[in-house]
Amino acid sequence: MPSHASLAPEGAREALLDAARERILVTDGAFGTEIQNWKLSEADYAGTLGLGHDQKGNNDILALTKPEVPESIHRAYFEAGADIAETNTFSANRISQADYGAENLVREINVESAAMARRIADEYAARDGRRRFVAGAIGPTNKTLSLSPDVNDPGFREIDFDYLKQVYREQADALIEGGADFILIETVFDTLNAKAGVMAAQEAGAAIGRDVPIMLSMTLTDLSGRNLSGHTVEAFWHAVRHAKPVTIGLNCSFGAQQLRPHVKTLSEICDTLIMVYPNAGLPNELGAYDEAPETTAGLVREWADAGQVNVLGGCCGSTPAHIKAIADAVRGLAPRAIPVPPVRTRLAGLEPFTMAA
Repeated sequence: MPSHASLAPEGAREALLDAARERILVTDGAFGTEIQNWKLSEADYAGTLGLGHDQKGNNDILALTKPEVPESIHRAYFEAGADIAETNTFSANRISQADYGAENLVREINVESAAMARRIADEYAARDGRRRFVAGAIGPTNKTLSLSPDVNDPGFREIDFDYLKQVYREQADALIEGGADFILIETVFDTLNAKAGVMAAQEAGAAIGRDVPIMLSMTLTDLSGRNLSGHTVEAFWHAVRHAKPVTIGLNCSFGAQQLRPHVKTLSEICDTLIMVYPNAGLPNELGAYDEAPETTAGLVREWADAGQVNVLGGCCGSTPAHIKAIADAVRGLAPRAIPVPPVRTRLAGLEPFTMAA
């Protein structure tokens, strides 16, 4: 396979920060629900790869077997007004792909997914001169470093930190090779998992001798504002601030209405861009999302009116119509000004701890 390493433009961090000083930026929406609309068969997913497992539901592999599907979704989101394309690689890691017997295709999936997003982003940028960005999406896997899956053995772990870092490094290297501007470590339910991702992304950037900015997005597991490993949003920020993420924020978990107090908290303490992409409300009894685009857009506009966000988009249940409504709702509104917090020693257990001056 040819290398795509030269596809990513330089200076992504500075370009994103410059754009975010001028306006509220827009990232894209859900991929899974959009893919479901195609009503693909197992044969569509499997293609001619000859894998021994059933591939239905392996959305990431479509970059190899039916690329017109993710390509059409990227285009729909850019048409709706997105500035950032997130690669269709949420589960494109060795742990998650093992469920499909596709571990050996991890590099190929990520390279092709990132190259696809890069090509389309650059195509849209060439039309109007507005730079579009590619965020290489890395999901949390189905393993956790902080918690035991065995209630009878609290000390047991299925994997260790070094192994997960290697898994993430393989994915990060391939996303960068394909042309991703950023590594987006998203849907963080375990802060220690995120730290493995951070280390992998930093090592990947060091290996090629350039800055590879990191985006971090936490997911809450209850309305008190904690993730599965028990960290509050403030403690999470204290735990990852050393990585100098270009964005920090929240995705998935709940709709915009439920995230309101936690977005406010992050906006006040984080000296970087705030990116939030909530679900389209809460799922109904059938697991579907009913929140209309105008409703979602109205709710996230409240954050924009309050000066709390820099980048907005959608997660589960969101569509190109949701992204268009969000882009229209925040057009012309002032972006959040990044605060300069006082210098303090800030530590984190499950709760934040700030050492007195």
